[in-house]
Amino acid sequence: MTTGPRRAEVPGTGLSGQTIGNFLDLLAARVPAPGGGASAALHAAQAAALLGMVARYTTGERYAEHADVVTAVCTEADRLRGQCLALADADADAFTAVGAAYRLARSTPAEEEHRRAAVAAALLGAATPPGEVIRAAAALVALGERLLPVANRTVLTDVAAATDAARAAATTARLNVEVDLGGIQEETARAGLLAVVASVDDVVRRCDALHDAVREVLRG
Repeated sequence: MTTGPRRAEVPGTGLSGQTIGNFLDLLAARVPAPGGGASAALHAAQAAALLGMVARYTTGERYAEHADVVTAVCTEADRLRGQCLALADADADAFTAVGAAYRLARSTPAEEEHRRAAVAAALLGAATPPGEVIRAAAALVALGERLLPVANRTVLTDVAAATDAARAAATTARLNVEVDLGGIQEETARAGLLAVVASVDDVVRRCDALHDAVREVLRG
C-alpha cells in the first residue's frame, strides 16, 4: 500500500519532456529532486512564455510603430524560456549530485578530505542554477518594463502575471542559493553568489511596481 504520490514514469528527457501532471507527480513524491529550485526555474519559464504571448498579441498595423520593441521582447522571452527550462533540469541534477557527495565514505582522513572537496564542489554546482534563475528573472522583469507601455490592453493583465511569476522565481531561487552558501568557501564564487542574492530585493521592487501599474490601468 502506498502512502504518498508515486514517482511518475514519463516519456521524454528531463523535466521539459514531461506533462504538467507528471511533473507535479514527481514534485509531490518523496524523492530528492525536483524540488523548489526546479520550481523556481519553471516559474521563470512561465513568465517568459507569458511575455512572449503578450508580445505576439501586440502586432499588426495598430502596433506598427512599436514593432522593433515587440520583436525584441518576443525573441528574448523565447530565449529565456528555453534557458529556464534547461535550468530546471540542471537544478534537479545538481541537487542529486549533492546527495551523492554527502553519501561518500569518510572512514579515513583521505576519504574525509575527498568527501569534503566533493561536497563543496557539489554545493557550488547546486547554487549555480538558482543563481542563473535570479539573473533570468531580472531580465524578464526588464522585458516586462519594456513591453508594458506598448502592450495590447486586452492582455495587459498577463504582463502582471508574468512579472508575478518572475518575482516568485527570484525569491524562491534566492532561498536555494542561500541554503548552499554556508558550504561554499571559494571566495570568487561566493562573492558572485552573494551579489546575485543581493539583487533580488530590486527585482521584487520592480515586479511589484509593474503589478501595481497594471492594476492602476485597470482602475482607470
